[in-house]
Amino acid sequence: MKVIIVGADAIGAHLAELFSKIKQSIVIIDEDESKLERISSQCDLLTIKSSSNTPIQSFRDAGVKNADLFISVTKDENLNLSLCVLAKSMGAKQTVARVENDEFTDAFIIEAFKRAGVTSIIYPDDLAARDIIAGLDVSWVSQCWDVHGGALTMLGLKVDDGCEILNRPFKEVCGPDAPYHVLAIKRGGTTIIPTGNDMLLDKDYVYFMTTRDFIPAMKSIVGKEDHPEVKHVIIVGGGKTAARVVNRLPHGMKAKIFETSTARCEELNAIIDTSRVMVINADGRSVANLLEENIKKAQAFVALTGNAEANILACMTAQELGVSKTIAMIENMDYMNIAGNADIGTVINKQALTASYIYQLLLNGDVRNIRNLLVVNADVAEFHAHEGSRITSKRVRELALPSTVELGGLVRNGKGMLVSGNTQIMPGDNVVVFCQDTNISQIEKYFI
Repeated sequence: MKVIIVGADAIGAHLAELFSKIKQSIVIIDEDESKLERISSQCDLLTIKSSSNTPIQSFRDAGVKNADLFISVTKDENLNLSLCVLAKSMGAKQTVARVENDEFTDAFIIEAFKRAGVTSIIYPDDLAARDIIAGLDVSWVSQCWDVHGGALTMLGLKVDDGCEILNRPFKEVCGPDAPYHVLAIKRGGTTIIPTGNDMLLDKDYVYFMTTRDFIPAMKSIVGKEDHPEVKHVIIVGGGKTAARVVNRLPHGMKAKIFETSTARCEELNAIIDTSRVMVINADGRSVANLLEENIKKAQAFVALTGNAEANILACMTAQELGVSKTIAMIENMDYMNIAGNADIGTVINKQALTASYIYQLLLNGDVRNIRNLLVVNADVAEFHAHEGSRITSKRVRELALPSTVELGGLVRNGKGMLVSGNTQIMPGDNVVVFCQDTNISQIEKYFI
C-alpha cells in the first residue's frame, strides 16, 4: 500500500518508522531538509522537500492520486485539514488530519469535513486523556485496555514478590479454566510469549487478558489488594491534555492542577468544573508547593508538562513523597526506557497512540482497537471473524499460527471469554490478537 505523510516532526517520523517496518511504500514531505535526511537515514522511504505554500507539484511528485492513505500531521491544524481536502480531490483513497483544537472533535464538524474529503480527524490530546483516565480508574496497573466495550480487558503491570502465581509454571496456574490468560512477559530486554513451562519471576512486566468482572480478583492475585483507590489527583501542567482529563474524571474523583501561566489558569477556570478541580498558579515540580497542597493525601500524580525529563523527575519526587500512582507524558521515545527503569506507573506517548489509530486504517479486514505496546515491541488488535475464514475452520491449536502470535480472548454475543488451544472460534466472534515481531497485517488472512 502507498502511504504519504506530510510533516516530519515527532509524530510524522514515528509513523514513517512504523510503516517502514511493515514494508509499506512511504513518501514523507516536509520543508525542513535536515528532518527529512534524518528520517531517510533510519527508514526505507522517499522524501520530498516542499513548501506548504506550493503543495500541488510535490503531491504530484509523491503520487497522491495513487495513495491508499494520506496523512497530514504538521503543527498547523488548518493546513492539515486543507491538505487532506486537496489530497482527496487529487485521488487519495483515505485522508487523516491531525488537529490540536477540540472544536474539531464535534460530531457535526467531523461529518462536515468527511464530506469535504477528510476521512479521519485525530486529536492526540484526546487519545492521551483517555489513556490517563483508564490509568486512574484501574490505578494498580500500568496499562489498562478495554476490548469491545469492556467485555475483555488487557492489563499490563510489573509483578513483585506479592504475586501469588510467581515462580510457578503456567501449566499449574493457567489452565483452560483459569479466569486470566498471560499474553506476554518482558524480562530485562527480552520478550517472552509464554508456554506451559514458563513462569513469572520477580520484576517481570506481564500482560494479562481477563474479563472485566474478574479484575478485582486479579488485583489480589498479583498482590496489589492494598493499592488505594484514586480519589485525589495532582496534575502538573495545565495544557490541553490536562483539560481533557479533568473534564472526564470518574465520579467521586477530584483534582488539583499546577500551572505556571496565570493566563492559562484563567482559561482553565473558565472551562472546567471548579467544584471538583482546583487550579493552582504555581510550579508543581516544587516539593514545597506539593507539600503545601497536601500531596501526601493524593493517590495519583500526573505530569503533563512538555518536558520529558521534568515529567520523569516530578513523578519520581511524587513517589518519594508517598504517592502510589504516577503517570508521565513522554514525547521523546529516547526517554521511554528511562521512565520504565524509574518505575513510573504509566507512561503516555501521543506518538504511539496516534500511530496505533492510523495503523488501523491501513488494514483491509474488519480490524479495530489496534494498540502498539512499546514495552514489548508488539501490537494487539481486535479482529472480526468472518464466515468461511481460516480462523473459524479449526480449533486454535490446529491453526498453525506463528509462534509470535497469541490469541488472548474473544467476544461472542457481547460476552467476553478467554481462548485456549481447544477453543473453536465462530463466525461473528471478535478476537483479541497479540503479535510480537509479526506484521499484524499478515494475520488478516486468517479472518477474511
